[in-house]
Amino acid sequence: MKYKLLAASILATMSTSALSATYQLTELGALEGAKYSYVTDVSESGHIIGIANGLYNLPVDIEHIDFSLSLIQNAYTNEVNAFELSDKEITFTLEDIEKNNAVATNADAHSFMIRFLANVSANYQFQKLSSLTAIKYDSGAAVEQTLFDINSPDYPGVTRSVTNFYNAVAEDGTTVGWGSAPFDKIEFTIEDETDPKPWFTRDFIERGIVISESGMEVPLVPQFSEYGGTSQASDIVKTADGYIVVGNMSLGIPQTRQTNITDNCDDKYQPFSTCIEVINNQTTRGLFNKHATKWTLDNAFNITSTEVLGLALVPDEDETENTTFISNALAVNSQGVAVGVSNTRYFDRESTILTMPAYFKDGEVIDFIEQRDDWQGGMSLAINDNNIITGYATKRLEGTLRNKFFYHDIATGTTVYPDSYFTSSSSYGNSINNQGYIVGEGEVGVSDSSRRSAAFIYKIGDDKITNLNDLLPCYDMDGTSSYGYSMSEAKVINENNEIFGVATKTVEKRNSLGEVVTDVNGKTEYESVAVAVKLSPIPNGTIEDCAPPDAEVYERRSASFSWYGLLLLPLIAFRRVFRF
Repeated sequence: MKYKLLAASILATMSTSALSATYQLTELGALEGAKYSYVTDVSESGHIIGIANGLYNLPVDIEHIDFSLSLIQNAYTNEVNAFELSDKEITFTLEDIEKNNAVATNADAHSFMIRFLANVSANYQFQKLSSLTAIKYDSGAAVEQTLFDINSPDYPGVTRSVTNFYNAVAEDGTTVGWGSAPFDKIEFTIEDETDPKPWFTRDFIERGIVISESGMEVPLVPQFSEYGGTSQASDIVKTADGYIVVGNMSLGIPQTRQTNITDNCDDKYQPFSTCIEVINNQTTRGLFNKHATKWTLDNAFNITSTEVLGLALVPDEDETENTTFISNALAVNSQGVAVGVSNTRYFDRESTILTMPAYFKDGEVIDFIEQRDDWQGGMSLAINDNNIITGYATKRLEGTLRNKFFYHDIATGTTVYPDSYFTSSSSYGNSINNQGYIVGEGEVGVSDSSRRSAAFIYKIGDDKITNLNDLLPCYDMDGTSSYGYSMSEAKVINENNEIFGVATKTVEKRNSLGEVVTDVNGKTEYESVAVAVKLSPIPNGTIEDCAPPDAEVYERRSASFSWYGLLLLPLIAFRRVFRF
């Protein structure tokens, strides 16, 4: 858990006896019309937010596409060849798409167009689509939060051209996240040509936002907003006087980036905003200098202060003219101590810039991971009210870069890397509560081809992580079928030691139009999907031994560690999306 207040009444029930517990799993609900659902944050008062992905029936605007272009003709030829390799006959033609509305009636045609548009996403003469949207969980239902999206002038519903990240929720239900502006289809004429062509442009690449429980929206306009600027909001905490929000925002651009804009963005061969997008995408670390930021808001949602938290390095004059530097605050506790990432220098080679876990406290930016031990990247993802951080750091293990979860005590300056499922298993600490319980996920399956994610819980001071799947039932209600859920990610733990995360389950397979898929014999096909879930401790529960005799030892071994009174907690009934 991030930034939650200490629940003294819960601590009063804790016991020092070595106990174990199982968990009851409850689905939180899914967004209608989406294949996958995820949890991103939960407040102590029970507000839950997340994201949905794999939206069905994404709207395809065929009016802007010239179907005589070799680009789409070649894509269709490749699609025909792929069908033939699978001993299938293709069910649509390009003419069916252009003239017979096949994208609305033929799932093969629809999925072809979705993949085609994804493959040409760097070409701004084609429609932009995103299958990711924000959701708020309410009484077993998932309700979409459109953030910056708007109704489309070209087809029913919103544009589906934005990417939304819904990151954190405060005790009163106020939420924060960030998203892109919707793309607008305009007519643009390239110099020396006579016919205008459709182009897709937008006002900004990303913008943070605060949304009150009642729906009031407060965009976080960056300090440097020229060319749209950027901002992100990653976490929020409620205070007596209002709110603390952390993230990052653009402060400016280096001189060389400005020269590139001046020389190339002349509105002759592409719209000005498209030129900005291209430069941003093609430039290492992007177009803008983006620094970690803390915003303070009052109870009326007025921004009362904006504090730039800085970097873990001091760029020299030549660097400020030629390159961008980035830091980002990803979480904050009730004391206003923020954690995240920052560019910093390699310890014995100043010209090499790394991105390392960091915290932001009392005007300082501290990157605390010891590079001399070959750590060369990572993120701080959460902090509790005792100033203990969790996240992951990156180093080379058995010849491959792996991520290893850690916890760091600011007071003592100590960093601990608990054992994962096995030596080269990548692992991530996503959330920590005030009792020192950490949840996250790690890789199981020793060979690279068989690796998959399994959620874990860990108590500071114990030797091993515990696979949360070991604390779930072995069988479904019939007593013979294997349990239908597998916990892949644990995203949040609260002060009741309830865990919220992502599980996989098997469901009927659906195509891109949302229709159930059958095989050549008419039998229904099945697939694994991600669902958002809550795990509640079961008082007096016992751990069941599900493993067959030849199961790999690490899969079940860790389930024997101490739980310090988890059974005494009441049973309360009832989504790492970060980037720079």
